[in-house]
Amino acid sequence: MPAITPSSIQLFPVSPTLFPLTRLGIIRLSGADRVKYLQGQVSCDVQALQLGQQCLGAHCDAKGKMWSSFRLLVLEDALLLLTEMSLLPRSLAELKKYGVFAKVEIQDASSEYQLTGLAGTGSDDWMRQQHGLSESGVLADGMAAQIEADRWLLLTQSAAVSDLVQQQEADWWGMEILAGLPHMSAEHQGEYIPQMVNLHALGGISFTKGCYMGQETIARAKYRGANNRGLFILQGQSSHPLRVADTLEVALGDQWKRAGQILDYWQQDNQVLLTAVLPLDTEPQARFRCKEYPDSSLLLRPLPYSLEDH
Repeated sequence: MPAITPSSIQLFPVSPTLFPLTRLGIIRLSGADRVKYLQGQVSCDVQALQLGQQCLGAHCDAKGKMWSSFRLLVLEDALLLLTEMSLLPRSLAELKKYGVFAKVEIQDASSEYQLTGLAGTGSDDWMRQQHGLSESGVLADGMAAQIEADRWLLLTQSAAVSDLVQQQEADWWGMEILAGLPHMSAEHQGEYIPQMVNLHALGGISFTKGCYMGQETIARAKYRGANNRGLFILQGQSSHPLRVADTLEVALGDQWKRAGQILDYWQQDNQVLLTAVLPLDTEPQARFRCKEYPDSSLLLRPLPYSLEDH
């Protein structure tokens, strides 16, 4: 196999391009107590967000282990949690447990909205021209969340009508990996605290808000240094199809040692991008392989953000 270099994987379109997003489900909270209620359930500061704003966050059990990671959108009459479809049933059930004591309705609203990715050079200009937005904000029938420069997530109540070209959905998730954003699946529920997927570096944890589910463990990880793992990006090659939760091994001399599991991945032909939770002291030059496929070869790729000072 030819060596895979960072420049050899080009996913970002040269012009504004649409991506269907079918992997995400939507939990909707409505009712007078929706903000107060969700504030006590998740890691991000819900009360700090205004209409049309958004942030990442985590929904955890009492021990700080995640039921889900999500992107929170604030609409005029509802809060929407966008999360992996496989995480939704358990996360929804856990959110509903205490909802009976508040004026809040919590529902699976996945079928009521259309989710579309927009990415490519000039996408920011396109959003300004078409919708008058230069940052996240409400649309006539939904909301637009700016993920990074020239990349947006569009939530609408009807299919978007546009003459923009479309690209396969898998490439959107490849761009999410390159951005170092965490996307876990049901196989990982109850495995990780939010810091292990770098949510503290992505604005997904508030350390100044009041009590919420799992707060004690999450605070201890920050103030007592109780966490020694984080999310890493790996890139390389494999002639076999990868799977979420496949085991990764790291080379130690001529031996191989278990290092972690695949959190999410993008694969085309033999080229591979993936995220995994690994020890924070992993050497930058470390070599990895997938245990199930010993001929695979993976190296670390730098994160696009810093884990220092968080």
